Formats: sequence, structure tokens, C-alpha cells
Amino acid sequence: MPQAAAPATAPHRRGPVVAALMMGMALAALDGTIVSTAVPQIVGDLGGLSVFSWLFSGYLLAVTVTLPVYGKLSDTFGRKPVLIAGIVLFLIGSLLCAAAWSMASLIAFRIVQGLGGGALQGTVQTIAADLYPLKERPRIQARLSTVWATSSVAGPALGGLLAGYADWRWIFLVNLPVGAVALWLIARHLTEPARARAKVRVDWPGALAIFTTGTLLLTALVQGGVAWPWLSAPSLALFAGATVLMAVTVLIERRAAEPIIPGWVWRRRTIAAVNLSLGALGLLMVAPTVFLPTYAQSVLGLGPIAAGFVLSAMTLSWPISAAFSNRLYTRIGFRLTAVIGMTLAILVLLAFPLLPYPGEPWQPALIMLLLGAALGLFQLPLIVGVQSTVPWSERGTTTASVLFCRQVGQSLGAALFGAIANAVLATRLTEGDLNDPGTLTPTAVDAAVEYVYVGAAAAGALALVALLTLAPRRFPVLTDDDRTA
Repeated sequence: MPQAAAPATAPHRRGPVVAALMMGMALAALDGTIVSTAVPQIVGDLGGLSVFSWLFSGYLLAVTVTLPVYGKLSDTFGRKPVLIAGIVLFLIGSLLCAAAWSMASLIAFRIVQGLGGGALQGTVQTIAADLYPLKERPRIQARLSTVWATSSVAGPALGGLLAGYADWRWIFLVNLPVGAVALWLIARHLTEPARARAKVRVDWPGALAIFTTGTLLLTALVQGGVAWPWLSAPSLALFAGATVLMAVTVLIERRAAEPIIPGWVWRRRTIAAVNLSLGALGLLMVAPTVFLPTYAQSVLGLGPIAAGFVLSAMTLSWPISAAFSNRLYTRIGFRLTAVIGMTLAILVLLAFPLLPYPGEPWQPALIMLLLGAALGLFQLPLIVGVQSTVPWSERGTTTASVLFCRQVGQSLGAALFGAIANAVLATRLTEGDLNDPGTLTPTAVDAAVEYVYVGAAAAGALALVALLTLAPRRFPVLTDDDRTA
């Protein structure tokens, strides 16, 4: 495959491109959470209460399993066509969701949205690395982190407002003008150099195998313990099928001329270490994002909006810490900066069980503020660092592998910590129904969330082990000429 130079977007045209990237990131982040508070209205209109969880699971599955495919395609055909195709597919999915006539059709159209969302997540991060040299890259990555964090927290509130004061279909219609502007800015201002014409082989069998394997594995993780017991026939069948397909995928990828997930992604110590570390981060992040709002409402007695503000403290410190992380990693290196960040995060997570019961809202908010600052020092240096170790022709695949591992970590975390929380609640439940959170005692919820935070600290320890045992002391950063080769 011919090598290509980095995108030739002129510096004075970076502003519109960055604006488009931020819009694209906002679309992908919002649609992961915006539907949550509109579920009662959607179910009331379309029915399908027993399967509504697939509104989230279907979108998550589609985003996760397509990330490696889009990463390879962006390295093969360029970032611009892949991002444009992803935005168009996302907007088509949004329009179809707004026109859904049943829960089944809405779930199907959410999957279409997710197919576009996978291109948005991976390609946006890759283009951001293409546009700026190493010294300037933390600034753009911090902006994207701010957009992601803010959108993720604001999503439920915005969804509730639209569903309560307008109509739930507007949740999807608002994507259209934002996406249209992003599409126009990318088409007009993002330029890539001319590429030598050559016959390109796309590993479509590998793409299909990865998609199918990921779908079975993530379905087992997302639905296990929720739709059916972990040791039931559906769970065992899905895990067995995923294992067989994983072996088939490895065989296909080994024989492919241009594999979707090349072997070097795992053979290179730096990339493997970052993949495992970001997977552990995805695992860790389930604790605050999923369980803290329940803690704030059940234990502290806060309303949904106030509970959201407790969680949002993390979104204030994360991008600020990330933006200033370059002053640290340029002196001591990417690995040591990330190690410091995760060490601090583990200490903060272990401090959560020490909070007084029931305590004041500012106490968990302070925990989240400190956690965001610590994780800003952890995530951004790893993403910037690993992107700086590969040339342009490998950057899309590398970035997608990192994001894919983080997404899988989140799915695994939701399953694992959900099981931990349910086990603790079951042992401490004296009155009420385990399936009805409204009947659970605050002390039971407090104990369950404390165990989840300890589990999150254990996930942080796994990230440290991966970095300290696999990653080199100094990342093998390429020069500007090498990175664009």
C-alpha cells in the first residue's frame, strides 16, 4: 500500500476543521446517554418495555465493533471520506429514529446510528492527531475531552427536557442541523494530499469476522445478568460462539494481505500496553458514571439534576489536567506521567469508602473533582504518546485499537460491577425488592457502591501493571518527518 503524507490542511483552516471535530464528538457522546431520561415517554408511545435496554446496547455494540474497521479504512482511503461517510450514516440513522413506528424499528435505527458513531469516535481522534504536531496536540485533545465529558453528563438532562417539553423524537432531530454543519465544514476545509492510485485490498472477511465476534461477545457482556442469568444457556452459547469466532478471526487476519487488526498492534510493546491500560480505564470509569448518580439519589437524597452535578465535577478537572499534562510528560515522559495519574486515581477511588454516611454532597463531588484531575494525567499522555509512535499510515488503526479496547472495557465493567453491586445488595437486603431500586435501603446502596469503587481501584491497578511491565520507559516517538511518512 502506498504511503501518504499527513493531511495538508493549512493552519488558517484548522479552526473550522476543529469546530467540525468538536461537533462530531458531541454527536457521538450525546447519543450514548441522551436517550436515558426519555425512556418513559418512548415506551409510553411505542411500547416494548421488555426490550428497551437495547436502545443503549444496540448503539454501544455498533460503535464498538466498527471502530477497528473504520480505523483501517481511514489508513487505507484517508480520513476525510471515512468521516464524511460516518456523519452521513449517523444522520440517516437519526432521521430514521425520529420516524420510528415501533420499539423494534427504533432499536434497528439506533444500530444504524451506532454504525456511523463508530466512524465519528475513531476518525475524529485520528484527524486531531494529524492536524497538530506533538507539542500542540494536548490542546486539541483537551478540547475534545471537554466536549466528550460535558456531552456525556449533559445528555440525560437534555433528553429529559426535550422529552418533557417537546417530543422524544426531537432527541434525534436535533442531530440533523449540528451534523449538517459539521459535514459542510469537513467537506470544505479538511484537505488531504493527493494519493498515488493503487489497487487497494480491503480485508472484508476480516471485517465481518471482527464485527460478528464483537457482537456476540458484547451481547453476552451487556445482557448477561440482566436479560438472563450468567450461567444460563443464552450466556454460555454466546460466550462459546464468541470464543470460536475469535479463533476464526485470528486465522483470517493472519492470512490477510491487509488485515483490519494487524498483528503489530499487539506485538509492539507500547501499543499493547496502552491498549490494555485504556481497557482498564474503561472498566474503571463504570464506577462513577453508572453508580454515582444512584448513590447521590438513594444515599444523599438528591434529585436527578443535582446528582448529575455531583458527577459533573469530574468533567471540570479532567480537561484542565489534560491540557497541562504536556508540561509534565515533556519532562518525565509519557509512561511516568500516566503512572502518576493512575496512582493518584487509585488513591482517590480508595478514599470513597472512607466518606461518612450519609455525608454531604460536596464530599463525593470533591472525590470526582480529584478523580478527573488524576485521569486527565493518565489518559491524554497515553493517547498522544501512542499516536506519536506511528506514521500517518498506521495512526488510524492504532487510535481505533485504543478506543476499541476502552469500549470493551466499559462493557466488561458494566457487567462485572453490576454483578458485584447486585451481590452486595442481595446480602444486605432485609426489606424490599432487588429489582426495584426504590425499595432498597440507603445503607445497602452505600455498601454496594463502596465495593464498586474498590473494584474500580483494582482496575486502576491492572492499568499500572500493564504500563510498568509492557511499556518502555520512553515511548519510541517518531520525528515529524517520520510521523507523516
